[in-house]
Amino acid sequence: MKEENITSANEIRKKIAESTGKLVLYIVLFVIVEAIVNNFLFQFLESIKLQLPYITVSNQSISSYQPYVNILLSLAFGYLIIQGFISVVYWNLRLKYDHSTSASMRSVFRLVGIGALVAAIAGAVAGGASGVALGGFIGIVVGFASQQVLGQAVAGLFLLLSRPFKIKDHISVTGDEGVVEEITTLFTYITKNDNTIAIIPNNVVFGNKIYLYPKQTPSQPQSGQGSTQQSK
Repeated sequence: MKEENITSANEIRKKIAESTGKLVLYIVLFVIVEAIVNNFLFQFLESIKLQLPYITVSNQSISSYQPYVNILLSLAFGYLIIQGFISVVYWNLRLKYDHSTSASMRSVFRLVGIGALVAAIAGAVAGGASGVALGGFIGIVVGFASQQVLGQAVAGLFLLLSRPFKIKDHISVTGDEGVVEEITTLFTYITKNDNTIAIIPNNVVFGNKIYLYPKQTPSQPQSGQGSTQQSK
């Protein structure tokens, strides 16, 4: 079943429990695999190499690969842990908000989490003060590179939370008038009167006046119409 079709509170709580279990499992597996690799795997490989004298690779060459293995493990399990965390966040939000709002929040958490993961790993690789400087520099670069996208995502999040308009509302914003068809994390889609679709960035929508037109109701038939005239 698609996640947007799950609306029962009991089903959502089951998804929260499953997501939490996966998150804990990813963390435990990461700790176990890291311990095996760092405490047993390389020592085992070095012991095998010592027993095979015809291998000319030095002892230092095997241990030199250890940081690269740790980086790969951190990237793989870090991504899984981020996915597990944002899944927990998503299903907890679904208890209060609809799928669109929760999915938008999930996208923001994913963007921030991946940026933080890359910066943290880069800083750990460099090590020491240089690692802190490198991690901070990469964080700044990622922040500037994703500033516009993140700004649109945050604006879309505020639009979904504050709800100045909803899907199928008739609005006018930035000179584009039409019916709201979809509100995503980054864009708002409006179908205009000529059936063209205006795709407006959410930060533009959030920073401009929004005109919300009243919904048109079908006109009521006038009383007396269709009735037979009374004879004088």
